[in-house]
Amino acid sequence: MAGVLEKIGNRRWGIGVLLAVGVLVNYLDRISISVAAPQLQKELNLSSGQIGLLLSAFFWSYSLAQLPSGMLLDRFGVTRVGRIGVFLWTIASTLTALSTGYLGIFVARMLLGLAEAPGMISCQKATGYWFPRHERSRSTAIFDSAAKFANVIGVPLVAFFIVRFGWRWGFGITAIMSIAYFFAYWILYRDPSQDKNLGTAEHAYIMAGGAVKEGPSGIGQISMLSYVLRNRKVWAHTIGYSAYGYSFYLFLTWLPGYMVQTLHMTILKSAAFTIIPWMCASLADLLIGGFAVDFFIARGVDESKARKIFIIGGMIAGLAVFGISMTQDPFWALVWISIALSGISAAAPVASSVVSLISPRGGTATVGGFTNFVNNLMGVIAPIITGFIVGWTKSFSGAFLVAGIVLLVGILAYGFMLGRIEPIPDPDTV
Repeated sequence: MAGVLEKIGNRRWGIGVLLAVGVLVNYLDRISISVAAPQLQKELNLSSGQIGLLLSAFFWSYSLAQLPSGMLLDRFGVTRVGRIGVFLWTIASTLTALSTGYLGIFVARMLLGLAEAPGMISCQKATGYWFPRHERSRSTAIFDSAAKFANVIGVPLVAFFIVRFGWRWGFGITAIMSIAYFFAYWILYRDPSQDKNLGTAEHAYIMAGGAVKEGPSGIGQISMLSYVLRNRKVWAHTIGYSAYGYSFYLFLTWLPGYMVQTLHMTILKSAAFTIIPWMCASLADLLIGGFAVDFFIARGVDESKARKIFIIGGMIAGLAVFGISMTQDPFWALVWISIALSGISAAAPVASSVVSLISPRGGTATVGGFTNFVNNLMGVIAPIITGFIVGWTKSFSGAFLVAGIVLLVGILAYGFMLGRIEPIPDPDTV
């Protein structure tokens, strides 16, 4: 078997790593504001509600741009739209570092959200092109786990620069990384049919395994959007994935602030403690949500049942958010946070791969754009609701209770509404 795999080649895994690096840089951009928030709140004399709005600024434009980004990706392809997107987020990231005052940072974060909007959708679409179905969970987990791992390396890195040089350099370091990734992506990424380093045997292996065929659907993106929005699977996945997103974005934006305010830690100490749950989340994402799922599918377990079991099981573990609301002890808080984050992170790559597994030809990015639009509205809603709950009650308990209730809705959507995880018929066959 090893000899056969060597003959096939592994170019697709190199592309997977490239996509993961892009997601890593994206999320370093996003978390920088979370780490800087306590210092910004103090220096600019901001209320918890104002900080909640600032934490959500990125997600306003990011969410609204998801659907048009997906339609553009389906129309013009990953290579072209991906290059433009990376170039624009490099500029926006630099502008964030140069911003002055509350309004300037807010606007710069909205520009960054607009620029990074095609990022995750292009990864989903590229994964559909580059990987057979039986490798889809692992390939998705590579870039999805990078979103969690960004917190492992990014929080302490950004915290160091903020404490040592001020909050502006917390954004400056991510701007430098964005510039470096722009050149890497421009040089290395091509769709499979245009990649000269992809061997014939590997390309045949990818296509024989059920990879998504390149090219637009032929019916136009507006018609494709109308078609997929009439399908129950799309709505079930959107509701379920957005329920995951609420908890994820609560942790992504407010975890450092929770540790500073509730557990009375310094910025550097909170950064050190944050590493533990995010490391657990990264491993759960990659090993459970990626390798374990494909392992069982490769051994004959029905792929739809296997994926749904891992999605629902992970989200049930995410209900540990209820435990966080019942303690202020740093040890137990860390335990509950690690369990909750690991659970939703194990479910995340499996759920993310559903987009390429159910979409009709030429509709992957359109489906992904709509799903990510609703999911990332949670990035707007979760920080704001959390900020106002904390400001009103002087406690995070209510915020974690809300996250648990939202997760329950997602579990019901995946368990009773989704049905089998299989492709929606192409529009021209219906």
